[in-house]
Amino acid sequence: MTDTAIATAFAWEALDSRGKPTVACEITLRDGSTGQVTVPSGASTGRHEARELRDGGLRYDGNGVRDAVGNVNTVLAESVRGIDSLDQPQVDAALRAADGSDDLGRLGANAVLAVSIGTAIAAAAAQHLPLYRTVDDTGRAPLLPLPMVNILSGGAHAGRSIDIQDFLVVPMSATSFSDAIEICSRVRRGATQVLAERDLPVALVADEGGLGPILPSNRSALDVMVAAIERAGFTPGADAAIAIDVAATQFHTAGDYVLAAENGRRLTSTELIDELVAWSGDYPIVSLEDALAEDDWHGWALATARLGGVQLLGDDLFVTNERRLRRGVADGVANAVLVKPNQIGTLTDARSVVAIAHAAGYRTVLSARSGETEDSWLADLAIGWRTGQIKVGSTMRSERTAKWNRLLRLEAELGDSAEYAGAAAITTAPHPVVSAL
Repeated sequence: MTDTAIATAFAWEALDSRGKPTVACEITLRDGSTGQVTVPSGASTGRHEARELRDGGLRYDGNGVRDAVGNVNTVLAESVRGIDSLDQPQVDAALRAADGSDDLGRLGANAVLAVSIGTAIAAAAAQHLPLYRTVDDTGRAPLLPLPMVNILSGGAHAGRSIDIQDFLVVPMSATSFSDAIEICSRVRRGATQVLAERDLPVALVADEGGLGPILPSNRSALDVMVAAIERAGFTPGADAAIAIDVAATQFHTAGDYVLAAENGRRLTSTELIDELVAWSGDYPIVSLEDALAEDDWHGWALATARLGGVQLLGDDLFVTNERRLRRGVADGVANAVLVKPNQIGTLTDARSVVAIAHAAGYRTVLSARSGETEDSWLADLAIGWRTGQIKVGSTMRSERTAKWNRLLRLEAELGDSAEYAGAAAITTAPHPVVSAL
């Protein structure tokens, strides 16, 4: 047994950024190295995601995770004890085998992910290397990602003040990560000023740190975004563009898309696509996430044919799942995939999705969740996996800034030895290197 073998796994119940319980875990190796993690949790979750284990009952309105914690401390700890932490695929295979279900719902995807990530962090500590180095299997220069930063929110992230879930700024003219974050911060401040001048509330902060104003329509949020970019001193489109997380699954009902914030206006798939095409013609939109519902494959195909000039990003559609992504690639659906490790449950599976996407010429965006923690490992994964883009929320709230600050430090530390992905990450598809199928 090597010194880097897993000795113990110890878990406890912690709180995420919404005050909701989540699983925290510390992995200890035989040489004494440790890796600690507190896993995130989503509010807007796809039906096909790996399944968290919640306790039910009265504690935390049924959201307690004591059972998941107990599973880490018993069966999962035993399943990985003695495995070399440097062999992440073997660790993750043992975790999947211990659970035995396809969606990790028996022991809990939250429990499994805690052990998976904790192991990776401990392995990096044992090697006296930063995590981004140990997860890199490309041998290429570190790649700092282009950030997408949340400015306005609705949907499940802001009490459904509007139907569309998020409006984000993408810093197109920035030539470094630090310049990119400054642009985004200025646009968020500009949005606050614009809303205040229009007598709209600015004290309502959404789950991911964006502003949650009550607006007269979904389209009006785009007007605020353009005004915010201009107020910040930038040219819309050239300096700063707009990304939208439509989260269409959240308002898909009985085959139609129902806009509750617009007096229950009902749209077919084709009509929703028409609306998005019109928006993309009138505003500097470079990315549309979850433009259609998670199982509206026909609608997605139509959207890809008509909106393929922008980044069409699958979140609920793909749920970081290899099978669903391969179907999308085969059917020519979407052109980018959102990657959330907790959607699939292990680092190995999430890394596989990134590799398949890149091989197929799909862009990748590494993403945080609405219920986040102060951990910063997501920033390291974005660099080590060369995802090119990252989305963790706004430039406010410590669970968000923890990731931005990690990237700012690494940029300063790496200097000229690192590359910055820049706007090309969202405007140019990766070149396929092998067959994805």
